[in-house]
Amino acid sequence: MPKILGLTILSIFLLSIGGCKTAPERRTDDAGAKIPAHWSGTGESGQPAPEHWVETFGDPDLSALVHSALADNYDLKAAATRVNAAIAQARIDGSLLWPQVFFNPDHQRAQIREQGFGSAKFSVFEAIFSLNWELDVWGRIRDFRQAAIRDADAIAADLHGARLSLAARIAQSYFDLAEARLQSEVAEQSVRDRRTIVQLVRGRFARGITNALDLRLALTDLATAESELTGARNQIQIVIRRLEVLLGRYPAGRLTEASTLPEPPPGLPSGLPSELLERRPDLIAAFNRLLAADSRVESSKKLLLPRIVLTAAGGTRSTALTDLVDPRSLAWNVVIGMLQPLFTGGRIRGEIHLNEARAEEAVNLYKSTALNAFREVEQVLATDEWLREQEKALRHAVEQTEASRKLAIYSYQLGIIEILTLLDSYRSTLNAQSAHLSVKRQLLTNRINLYLALGGGV
Repeated sequence: MPKILGLTILSIFLLSIGGCKTAPERRTDDAGAKIPAHWSGTGESGQPAPEHWVETFGDPDLSALVHSALADNYDLKAAATRVNAAIAQARIDGSLLWPQVFFNPDHQRAQIREQGFGSAKFSVFEAIFSLNWELDVWGRIRDFRQAAIRDADAIAADLHGARLSLAARIAQSYFDLAEARLQSEVAEQSVRDRRTIVQLVRGRFARGITNALDLRLALTDLATAESELTGARNQIQIVIRRLEVLLGRYPAGRLTEASTLPEPPPGLPSGLPSELLERRPDLIAAFNRLLAADSRVESSKKLLLPRIVLTAAGGTRSTALTDLVDPRSLAWNVVIGMLQPLFTGGRIRGEIHLNEARAEEAVNLYKSTALNAFREVEQVLATDEWLREQEKALRHAVEQTEASRKLAIYSYQLGIIEILTLLDSYRSTLNAQSAHLSVKRQLLTNRINLYLALGGGV
């Protein structure tokens, strides 16, 4: 018997050595590629990215809408409940660290019949207590709880990312609405200009200076301009209703904010590439999920070790209710035992391999997320340069087309050019103005994309 006991203790010791290997050390800067000291999309040294980027646009209406959406958006509220659920799950997973105590009171009514003596009725009262506690000697339950805590941290980072994404969508829709209204004003001016041309051509036709074809072409061009105005006005109501839903409001199409496109904030704050790993909510979430996977691997490995369980039960049973509170009538027992898995059909080994595979998946997902985050920032920084050059060219084009339009109407009145040339000059002006407004909005959207790619606060 002593020999068997010695072998048992030795086996437990060997299992504890093999099962208690520490998890691999994880570092946030292990992103699968060498992280440069500065962004390649800008030659500037890393300026600190703003924490409250909405305020950098200097628009009180925009700031008010963003704060309203953060308070009332239903998708964001759903994300917040997921955080609460994850915290509750972590509390559930950690509850096994504590003794599980139960109280089971009971009452029975019985009747005994005895021959020749009739029957007797009596009551039986019970008060039973039970306790079950697994002593977490190897830290298996603590690892399991730690995994749940990391999952909750990841979901909290997801919530932060959802807030950042919502603020970005509000700001983008806000500037989309401003552009749509300005595009509508351009289209309205175009219609007025076309009506002026129609009146001019109609007067020349009445005097026999021009033919019916010129009048038909002018009327066709007016109808096209009116159609474009209708489309521009329709775009306004589409953007307004989309923005109202993001704000958690009924899409009634009554939003009055956003009527101008501000200049993008000066400078291009981007911070350092290494800071991105600590700022981006999706990277923080991915890293926490990786740590959670590591904790589950450790917890599953410790299933191979013996489990030490403390079990206790006690209570009393009596026909007199007053006896339940008498300590002398209390009976109890305490048992401490060890459960060592010997054969589980490969279930424990399979769970270990499953969690190891999920941990490896989490490693690769983190690296993939990190590289994609770097790509987004680099791409936005490069796009900003091209958009600024495009805006400059289109601003010059607007100036030239407006000058050519004035010259065209004067030349047509003198009979130097034909109606088609006049109409083309007006269309060129409209197209240049519309494209210039679009690229100004794209500059603002690109700046929002930069703030979104950099992470941080709202």
